[in-house]
Order: sequence, then C-alpha cells, then structure tokens
Amino acid sequence: MIYYVSVISLISFGLFGLDKMKAVKRRRRISENTLLAATLLGGTIGTLLGMIVFRHKISKKSFLFKTVFVMAVQIMAVVAYNKFHCC
Repeated sequence: MIYYVSVISLISFGLFGLDKMKAVKRRRRISENTLLAATLLGGTIGTLLGMIVFRHKISKKSFLFKTVFVMAVQIMAVVAYNKFHCC
C-alpha cells in the first residue's frame, strides 16, 4: 500500500507542476477533474505538496473546497474501514 500511495502522490505532484507550467505558458491546461481524481485515488500528499511548492490552485476557493471534500471522503473511508474490518 505504501508503494501505491507513493507512486500516485508522485504522479499527483507532477500533474500540479505540469499544470502550473502550462498555466504560465498559457497552454492548454490539465482539467481540475484530473487533478482531483489523482487526489481521490490516493495522491493527497502529492496534491498538498504540489499546491504548496508550485503555489498552484491555492487562491481558487472552489478548488480548495473540492480538495478538502475529497480528503474528508478519504478520511471517512479509512475510519469506516478500520471500524468494520475488525481482527
């Protein structure tokens, strides 16, 4: 599981970097849905680092709300899994 989360986080981080580069060059961008999908699939750490390192999407409140929502869903899923997957 740690390998999966590491790989998807690296992919998510890379997507944020690539999207920032495309934004600066005024090129066609990576969709927010793709960025959020990478987050939902386990790339939360990469998403947070990408937002901070590249200073990307941090001022867009609607995207921040969606990202926090995805993280809340992940937390609830982990809590539910731990609660119902007993010994």
